[in-house]
Amino acid sequence: MNEENKLSRKTVLKAAFTAGVAAPVALIGGPALARATVASGQAPELTPACDDGDDPTPSQTQGPYFKPNSPQRTSLVTPTTRGTRLTVTGYVFGLSCLPIARVLLDFWQADVNGAYDNVGYTFRGHQFTNAQGAFTLSTIVPGLYPGRTRHIHVKVQAPGKPVLTTQLYFPNEPRNNTDTIFDPRLLMTVRDVPPTAKEAAFDFVLNVPQTPGGGTTWTAGTAYSAGARVTYSGRGFVCLQGHTAQTGWEPPSAPALWRAE
Repeated sequence: MNEENKLSRKTVLKAAFTAGVAAPVALIGGPALARATVASGQAPELTPACDDGDDPTPSQTQGPYFKPNSPQRTSLVTPTTRGTRLTVTGYVFGLSCLPIARVLLDFWQADVNGAYDNVGYTFRGHQFTNAQGAFTLSTIVPGLYPGRTRHIHVKVQAPGKPVLTTQLYFPNEPRNNTDTIFDPRLLMTVRDVPPTAKEAAFDFVLNVPQTPGGGTTWTAGTAYSAGARVTYSGRGFVCLQGHTAQTGWEPPSAPALWRAE
């Protein structure tokens, strides 16, 4: 099947927002709408569901090169690292297209020659989304190796939820048509940054239920921003000031932090 014919509404919207152009009105909705409202500083509006036929983000094999215990860092490069610089940004959303804070993202990839570091942790690192559900990764465009197209591996885990293991791909790669693992739903939006760098964007949608009122279940260890909504013991609460939740700070016990709806 032709790659362009398999692209989803989400992919079209991401490309439009990244390019700074207007998306077709009929396609507005889902995670790209949530990304736009988060980036503008507005509270994300509810949408019926993120699922438009290909969400949540599909899983893929982790492959043979995953290593646990990667260092926590947002940059996988140094001033002497060889390769085309690449900055990947995005958000992590739940099923109501609301951003999720403190999501773990563990990235690993090949170097410019298509080789993985199986001894150390070069081009390996994990990070967490911020209070707005956003992440940024500084790396390079990975090299090619036999049998595969260009890709970046990632594990994504919301606090207390199952791990999503998947891969991110680059558009207009010749090997996309021959790689048996390639999935066009996992294409990043990529643009050139003169003179030699590139920027990419991808928004993950996790299979994490979010309440109709716009909140997630209160969870210790989660970073909440002012205005965030949660449920606790069946009741809805609004966050009054940004903080990282701790046991003993549950909404009914911390009126300085939470207001009942």
